[in-house]
Amino acid sequence: MRFISFRKSLAGIALTAAGVLAGQSHVDVPPVAAGGGGDPRPEQYFQVQPPFDSGNFVKPGKDLTPAQRKVRNAAWRHEIRRQLYAPDRLPALDAKVWSSFSPMPGVVADRVTYATADGMRVPAIIYRPDPKLLKPGQKLPGIVVVNGHGGDKFSWYAFYSGMLFAKAGAVAVTYDPIGEGERNAHRASRESPSPHDAAVDQPHWGQRLAGLMQVDVMQAVSYLRSLPQVDSARIGTVGYSMGAFVSGITGAIDTRIHAVLLSGGGTFDGPHEYFDTGKLPCQAPPYRALAVLGDRGPILYTLNAERGPMYVMNGDADTVMKMSDHPPAWFAATRDSAARLMGTEEGLFTTVLYPGISHRTSWVNLDGMLWLNQQLHFGFWDEAGIRAAGMTHISAWIQKNNVEISKNYIREDREGGLDAVGSGFPGIPRADLMVLPEEEWKREQKQLLYESWAAAMQARNAAR
Repeated sequence: MRFISFRKSLAGIALTAAGVLAGQSHVDVPPVAAGGGGDPRPEQYFQVQPPFDSGNFVKPGKDLTPAQRKVRNAAWRHEIRRQLYAPDRLPALDAKVWSSFSPMPGVVADRVTYATADGMRVPAIIYRPDPKLLKPGQKLPGIVVVNGHGGDKFSWYAFYSGMLFAKAGAVAVTYDPIGEGERNAHRASRESPSPHDAAVDQPHWGQRLAGLMQVDVMQAVSYLRSLPQVDSARIGTVGYSMGAFVSGITGAIDTRIHAVLLSGGGTFDGPHEYFDTGKLPCQAPPYRALAVLGDRGPILYTLNAERGPMYVMNGDADTVMKMSDHPPAWFAATRDSAARLMGTEEGLFTTVLYPGISHRTSWVNLDGMLWLNQQLHFGFWDEAGIRAAGMTHISAWIQKNNVEISKNYIREDREGGLDAVGSGFPGIPRADLMVLPEEEWKREQKQLLYESWAAAMQARNAAR
């Protein structure tokens, strides 16, 4: 069974797994305290903890029955959610469509908000094909775009991807992560540092922040599933950089997602390596917390493989992700470790490493679009249609259309050097990508802004 019903209690499944496999449960043990970013302290690193250090959790997958592997994997999923404060039962979606516009012929963009964790709301632009182009009863795939650090629905690759996917015959969700865009106190993009970069010396701050980011994505999946034209079995996510970190974990815990593409990331490595030693609250603390499971990378890849296909796209000259520490041999060894847990290589991630290329959103290139079509089956474009759709060199497109981008990323070895599938796409004015009218935005700030969320979390911590 590929999908786990969210009407059932994953907590019950996982605790049963822990009891069966290890003869004990740790339901009363709080999540580990991995801190709130900045320089990590020794006590914020963790070892594998019971029940994950014995029994079927440490046996090779080939020595387990299919039922035992499912129970084990359900327990891992539940523990990831628990450590990141991601609820087993998602909040009511409570989505609202504020207005719509057409950024280009054949594409409709809806301005939407939906509920996420901790009583917050997410502003999103939903790109979809013009309904007049659909055949009666035609179902489409859905794709969630998960931004890199400092990115939001205003980023070039978010709205380019939205239009590209809609033209291909898919519905795409682009949204503002916490602290960005309309969830920023100044309605700003690419603030440096981002509000959520601030280190906060509270025991579970980073885990709670990561959990919020997880629910943002899962609720975007829920929104796609709520649309009558979307096939719930053909939903994927594409994540870039920090978004690859986020969506790689989401793919491990949300089995409603079929396909996951990670670009500029997906390097879930080991103790005291890249993700463990960073200073950002949204990455290093939550990743350190997951060490209670054991070998995190192979476990995450195993859970993703049980869920569905994964494609990891990187450049070997990517200094942001320190790809010199993650050469092909690293991926091969990690894949072997995951295959040991699974008992087979079937369904494990595939990867591409581009020579001389740095940090970029490779899902818009030909390789990315062909892979997405193989997994999700676009409604309008088949392989021949993708190849015939033309190409856009991103640096030239950005300059021609006065699209905003960081000077460090218009470089040819980074985003600017991409040859993206599609042609004739406009640059969308920033004002068009605002979901909320200004007065409504002011009224809803308590449910939107990082500062509001942070104040609520600090009050909750003080109350304990």
